[in-house]
Amino acid sequence: MEFRPPVTAPGLGAYLAPGPMSFTDFVSSHAPHLLPTPAAAPAASGAAAGGLDVPHGTTIVALTFRDGVVIAGDRRATSGNVIAQRDIEKIFITDSYSAVGIAGSAGVALQMIRLYSADLEHYEKLEGVSLSFDGKANKLAQSVAANLGAAMQGFVVVPLFVGYDPEAGGGRIVNYDATGGRYDEHLGYNAVGSGSVFAKSALKKTYDPNADQAAAIRTALAALYDAADDDTATGLPDLTRGLYPTVVSITGAEGAAKRPTSEIEAIVRDIVAERTQSPSTGTAEA
Repeated sequence: MEFRPPVTAPGLGAYLAPGPMSFTDFVSSHAPHLLPTPAAAPAASGAAAGGLDVPHGTTIVALTFRDGVVIAGDRRATSGNVIAQRDIEKIFITDSYSAVGIAGSAGVALQMIRLYSADLEHYEKLEGVSLSFDGKANKLAQSVAANLGAAMQGFVVVPLFVGYDPEAGGGRIVNYDATGGRYDEHLGYNAVGSGSVFAKSALKKTYDPNADQAAAIRTALAALYDAADDDTATGLPDLTRGLYPTVVSITGAEGAAKRPTSEIEAIVRDIVAERTQSPSTGTAEA
């Protein structure tokens, strides 16, 4: 009996053949035009980000607490001195135990995070297990480094990566520079974006590594409020429109969870009432 190899539909060979574990590497080889920053784009483009007035995301804060880590971001995107969007999402859950906050050129950042999330899911489906925390952090560093050409023209994306590390038994924070440099945060808190210097100054005074989740969320929201108080590109909570910061908590028991709007609204209104009574001395303490 003559052996006949299985018939593969035209064009599907690349998808069925064994290949790299990285979804990004696969797309780079077979459909590079689908990537957020194709290799030819930076060289072909002569426009800088400032000339295009692209929306920029701003302040993201993150801090560890007793059971995990919290990450929070305001909702404002700016284009020059104009508010481009009041309700932009800057915090994204990337898998069951990790999340990323974005600051910088919003459009490029959104594409980068979508591709990064697909990469993590692709690896998990092929291997049956998720990447380790360090593997996830290194994979994101590769994505940031791939954007270097665009970053040199002004389309900078600086993410803040957080997650629960089962091996370490707690929450961890990693920040990056525009070249893809990865830096683990050992102080237990960090912030990126235009208001980060004010947010970190607030966190330096109020951070408690032994706090419970509720206290950690309040500390993060108070730090964002302080950032918005001094940085025009960071949005204050909008009580009139019902727009509040996005907050994600990650613990070993619950995994990554976006906190409900009702929970954030209650904390924000309490902070606003506190600052109304004492604008100059408001603290993150209950």
